[in-house]
Amino acid sequence: MAPLLTMSGITKSFPGVRALDGVELDVEAGEVHCLLGQNGAGKSTLIKVLAGAHRPDEGEIRWQGEPVALDAPVAAMRLGIATIYQELDLVEHLSVAENVFLGHEVASRGFVRPRAARSRTAALLARLGHPEIDPNTLVGALSAAGAQVVSMARALSHDVRLIVMDEPSAALDPDEVDNLFRIVAGLTAEGVAVVYISHRLEEIRRIGDRVSVLKDGRVAARDLPAAETPTECLVSLMTGRDVEYAFPERPAEPARADPVLRAEGLAREGEFAPLDLELRPGEIVGLAGLVGSGRSEILETLYGARKPTAGRILVDGRELPAGRITAAVRAGIGLAPEERKSQALLMLESVTRNVSVSSLPRFSRGGWLDRAKERAAAHRHTSDLALSPDRPDRPVRTFSGGNQQKAVLARWLLRECRVLLLDEPTRGVDVGARSELYAVIRRLADSGVCVLLVSSEVPEVLGLADRVLVLREGRVVHTAPARELDEHRVLDLVMEGSPSC
Repeated sequence: MAPLLTMSGITKSFPGVRALDGVELDVEAGEVHCLLGQNGAGKSTLIKVLAGAHRPDEGEIRWQGEPVALDAPVAAMRLGIATIYQELDLVEHLSVAENVFLGHEVASRGFVRPRAARSRTAALLARLGHPEIDPNTLVGALSAAGAQVVSMARALSHDVRLIVMDEPSAALDPDEVDNLFRIVAGLTAEGVAVVYISHRLEEIRRIGDRVSVLKDGRVAARDLPAAETPTECLVSLMTGRDVEYAFPERPAEPARADPVLRAEGLAREGEFAPLDLELRPGEIVGLAGLVGSGRSEILETLYGARKPTAGRILVDGRELPAGRITAAVRAGIGLAPEERKSQALLMLESVTRNVSVSSLPRFSRGGWLDRAKERAAAHRHTSDLALSPDRPDRPVRTFSGGNQQKAVLARWLLRECRVLLLDEPTRGVDVGARSELYAVIRRLADSGVCVLLVSSEVPEVLGLADRVLVLREGRVVHTAPARELDEHRVLDLVMEGSPSC
């Protein structure tokens, strides 16, 4: 029998760049076909061609052996092709049921039938193993894992035959990832095909059947067995290097200078319990814990985006006004948030403007912006961080995830921040760009910046940080130098270890 999907010789160019160059891909019914590649390798363009969002310049797409034209998203959906993007396109102020049937509402004789939509949604959620999600609940009230399930229910509402999942586990903790994999296994058992994209190579080994690797818009390898192909081989195919994590060397002695930032009894009711924290110049402190353990909330409270219900924050011994971002920024605190596209970047603006946006008064005279001075300052810092390509005049949306993260870091370098809060700094960043970001973070610490790091990847926390605070259910349950911990010990602590200090 012919494969469910066959893509042959797919080519797609944009002004100044060939994103896809003769790409081949085939997917069988009931399999998980993993698609790997660095940011900029062509994965996003390929899945947008498959979703009908981009028309290929050359090549052929066959569905069950017959040529098809995916010239619009509705054409892909009619065939049963659904795409769940990394940035979920759900409407937070609508209910679960309204999101599931958005655009193809359940109707009879010209009238929308909300009760029937809720009933069908409940059946889809039960099929996915989540009957506890109420179809009436607003999507904005759900966890990241719950929102992911709603996206899958919406895909299934179209009688889907193939689902594309782009970094579906990026915001999930280990238990939620296990549940995601159970859902995927259930779908493939029904004959649904899955194209699975992830930068987490250990997931590929667990969930995948076959692997295809893209590099620079071309196929670097096809039909690799997911479980048997060594990690070193996959990394080498994607990057030309042989290591997944390449951490810079830590200083022999931890920082001993007086703290720049101190948190005393800092707490937010319902989010994290009172904690004491010190950040010293040149020190990287890691926060390890599951999603929902209070990690991001601590960073946002230190930055002034959330107001604490107890405790205080001091910079150089002076207390900061609670819940005021402007005061935190003036004191030298910068935040690179987890959702950089929606919370940190002006996606339609240039890299230059994204870098300078927090320092614009420095480039203003008499109410006029000195654009030449702004460009020169931004370019100095993007060059220091090896932004690629070195074109800060280009819109930031045209850059890869790793280079977008560099633009956020360059903003705080220009601002000369002394305390840098990093929330999932390598989320959605390929294995090649990770090592570059690791080197940048260590270089910032070596220059005297205090770094507080949150990451869901325990090896990343242990490889970068000098000292680690382990969080469980909003409480610090263990503190130790990173050298004294390993991944198994941290996972034991965050899941079921007993408090210690």
